[in-house]
Amino acid sequence: MLKQWKQRLSLFLVITAVLVFSIQSMVQAAPNIVVNNIRVSQTAEAVRFVFDVTDLPQYKVMTLENPLRLVIDMPGTVNKAAAQYNLNDPTVKGLRLAQFEPGKLRAVVDLKTVYMYKIFTLPNPNRLVVDIIKDYEHKLVDEVVPGITYTSWLRHAANGPVWAHILDIDPKTGFAVKPVLSNGMIQGLEPLLPMAQRSRAIAAVNGSYFGLDGSIIGLLKIDGEIASTPELPRTALGILPTGDLFIDQVSYEGKIELPGGKTAAIQAVNRERGENELVLYNGLYAPATGCNQHGMEYIIVNGKVTAINTGNSPIPPDGVVLSAHGTAARPLAGLKVGDTVTVRQTLGSEWDKTQHALGAGPMLIKNNSVFLTTKMEEFGPDVAGGRAPRTAIGLKDDGHILAVVVDGRQDSSIGMSLLELALFMQELGARDAMNLDGGGSSEMVIQGKIVNKPSDKRERRVGNALVIIPSRVAN
Repeated sequence: MLKQWKQRLSLFLVITAVLVFSIQSMVQAAPNIVVNNIRVSQTAEAVRFVFDVTDLPQYKVMTLENPLRLVIDMPGTVNKAAAQYNLNDPTVKGLRLAQFEPGKLRAVVDLKTVYMYKIFTLPNPNRLVVDIIKDYEHKLVDEVVPGITYTSWLRHAANGPVWAHILDIDPKTGFAVKPVLSNGMIQGLEPLLPMAQRSRAIAAVNGSYFGLDGSIIGLLKIDGEIASTPELPRTALGILPTGDLFIDQVSYEGKIELPGGKTAAIQAVNRERGENELVLYNGLYAPATGCNQHGMEYIIVNGKVTAINTGNSPIPPDGVVLSAHGTAARPLAGLKVGDTVTVRQTLGSEWDKTQHALGAGPMLIKNNSVFLTTKMEEFGPDVAGGRAPRTAIGLKDDGHILAVVVDGRQDSSIGMSLLELALFMQELGARDAMNLDGGGSSEMVIQGKIVNKPSDKRERRVGNALVIIPSRVAN
């Protein structure tokens, strides 16, 4: 009997201890801070939420990107104000409050665009203040290596946020800009990052326009050899053997001189041959022309015809292939193996001196003034229409080179129109500047890392790039 009584007493003491501990825990966890009211104010610069509280709370802040949210957790706090506040504001959707877990209040600010914030407490009376800052500018400048700086610049524009990525290169410190091809040839596409890595580039941006097969739309010249030609005069970047750069419009003229004094015009270099066209293919294109059997192809090495085929001829590393169809093939019809053929190509006296060249367009800045050549160069709405991600190259009076990428088509950056891009390049100090390919192609890589946010949410495969490398590598 005594033993049973002792067992019951022990059980009672255990239960009592558990109850006491539970009550103490509940007392300790019980919220002792109350949100009695929330006040909201809006200006062009900011939205402010003021929490009137019985005591100053501790808080933890989290920022979420998809969707854009600012989350504030306040342990030991309960809400006796309204649970939701909807706003008519270009940046802030509203505020929601909920007991995230017992004794913890969660406040969620839902956002429409990129923002900056500031949170602080004030005593007498006790308040927690949350500022969502709309009119802002945030600039970070880093030295990549001596002579190259990278600036990440996020700022508020009238229609939303704009995030720009700016490389400033001083070529006098031993760096050069050079175009490179995807996979080392015209045919095919490749993301920017592996192109930069293969070139051992310090930095890189996407280059000119391209077709889905990798064909370059516009001028491209690499190591003195023309890789692609423009269909009409358009803006290009020229790079001389001295490392000096210039930006201007350029056109192409090519012809072949045949036995007996005849000549024939070359319509293009290194692209798919069309009807009634004469197209020149060189070693920068692919292992073979890939042309169909409806034309005639003449393999030229050291100025002599070495073979004649009907299509898809191998391209000799030390020669070219002339692929002709229809009316363009008639002047070549009498050619035989062993005949002499001379190829003449020119971009104009100044451009013929260049070691490298890359065309795109339109021009943005000329002689320190905004100079848009959109209509002159016959660009359509795919390039000229609205705000978009953009890539540009600029030259400054002090000899520095600017490579710029502006993110677009996303909450964090709305992009720029061509006029806005021109004004921005002028603001950065460009004496001359030109537009490169944009949209999902716009990308910047620095030391093996993608520093911007491509609008495709991933790297797009592109046809070529501009890389920044040490001068000794470029030569």
